[in-house]
Parts: sequence; C-alpha cells; structure tokens
Amino acid sequence: MLEALAQADRIVDGTLGDGGHAAALLARGATVLGIDRDPDAVAIARRRLPDAALTILEAPYASAEAVAAVAAFRPDGILLDLGVSSRQLDEDARGFSFRPGAELDMRMGKDGPTGAELLNTASEAELARWFRDWGDERRSARLAREIVRRRDRAPFAASDDLVNAIRGALGPTSGPGDFARLFQAIRIAVNEELEGLAAALPAFRDALQPGGVLAVISYHSGEDRITKQAFHGWSRSCLCPPRQPVCTCRGVALGQARPRRAIVADDAEVAVNPRARSARLRLFRKADDVQGAVLDSAVAGDLPGGGAGGLKPPA
Repeated sequence: MLEALAQADRIVDGTLGDGGHAAALLARGATVLGIDRDPDAVAIARRRLPDAALTILEAPYASAEAVAAVAAFRPDGILLDLGVSSRQLDEDARGFSFRPGAELDMRMGKDGPTGAELLNTASEAELARWFRDWGDERRSARLAREIVRRRDRAPFAASDDLVNAIRGALGPTSGPGDFARLFQAIRIAVNEELEGLAAALPAFRDALQPGGVLAVISYHSGEDRITKQAFHGWSRSCLCPPRQPVCTCRGVALGQARPRRAIVADDAEVAVNPRARSARLRLFRKADDVQGAVLDSAVAGDLPGGGAGGLKPPA
C-alpha cells in the first residue's frame, strides 16, 4: 500500500479504523482525510493520531457527505481497506463473531437495523439470496427456511440462535468455517457493503487528481469482483458491444489497473497475521488527462457524449 501511494501527497483513508494505515501515511509526510462510520474507531484514531495533517470525518465512506468531502479534498491517492476490523471482530458486544452469547448486532456504525432485526424480518427469499450470493452456500434455501421456522417460535437475539439454525439446516458437522461465511453474509446485508462499494468507486475515481491512485483491499469475493470489474472496465478504451462496428462510447481509457492481477499476502505475512490470507489489493492509476482525452476523442468523431465516432479499436 505504501509503495502504491508513494507519490501521493493528499490521501483519503476511506476506512480509517483505528488508524494503522493513516499512521504510516502521516509518518512519511502525507496529508490525510480519514473517514469511518464507527464512532469507536474515530475516537481511537483521534487519540492515537493527534496530527494536524489528519482530518477525520465520521460517516460511511459511500455516503453523500463523505463523497462530497473527498471531492473537496482533491486527493491524489485513495485507500479503501474493506470489511470488518480486527477490533470489531474481537469485541463480542459488536456482534460480528459467532462466539457463544455474542449479540447479533453486526453494524459497523450505530444506525440502521441490526443483524438480529434483519434475521427476524427479512423474507425467506431475501435470506436465501444473501446466503447464496454472499455466503457461497449451496443449501441457502434450506437455511432460510430453517431461520423462518425458528423465528416463528422465538426471535433471533444472540449468535447461538444463528449457529443453531445453521446446524439445524446444514447438519451437526457444520463448523467454524460455515459459521464465519454465513455470519459474514448477514454482516454484508446489515451494512449494505457491496452496494456502497459499487456506488463509491466511480465517485472516488472522479475525485482523484490526474495520475492519482485508487487502492482497494478486499476480503470477500463479492468485494473483489466489484473492484476488479470496475478497474478493468475503466482501463478499456471501448465499452461498446463486441459486434458494434462503430464506437459510440467514451473512446478512451480512464486509466490503468496496474498490476492487472490482485496483490496477495505472501507466506511470511500470513504467518505473522493469519487474517491477511484472504486480503486482495487492487490498484487503479487514473490517466494524466482523462477529461482532455475524452474531449479530443469526441471532437475527432464529431459525436455528442464523448464517443470516438470511428471504427472500434482492436481489443
């Protein structure tokens, strides 16, 4: 991350957490805008980093308030370290873990429905979709039915309720691996994590100064897929359908995903920090003059809307 943002001077840490990344960026002289929805994280970061070069905003990074603040900051580097923090995982009161007796909260902030409230009110179809799409569970329909059956008798309140429902649907051999990915599915739903990421990425790309870098660390296949598709799409000069002979899209790449593949932790890092094993870092460097290139392309093609107006370039 430090290498990727080495040339950046004004950096947005869109997921500030307890300030680990921000501390490293400040130490090398960057000016940082830190954003986090978790008031506990904001309080810790303020105590840990009383630095005049750090401005902190308490808000979800995808909120209108945060997007406006990022645009006004005019960054040449943006970092998103997605998912839940180690501190949130380790605090039973936050409800992210499946430890016995933990409250089913799962909110990264303090607003919106809790995990328990979603489990008690979501339709069977919604539950099945969450477990299938975000928990990679092939028996998602069976688990959704089991939850609806159990909540009719008693509402879900603690981690044990969801663990018992998982065991009831998947069998007594289900274990921590199953609990982790299915709890994660509910957490993603509670915090609207994938919707927020999809909305924020293009807004942050536009806020970047020419030549700036957008770095995203993801821990879930859904997060990584959204990031990968966005970065690769922005790196293409033409987005028209394959059989369309004339380009009518923007006609220029907005930048480049470099490297094209995700960067992952090596064995040495995983040995020190096992939670890094699922981390995937993707980088996008914005073109030096995107607006000028798009305008030149539109003028050359004499088409409105930034179209190239010529034969499509080879893939």
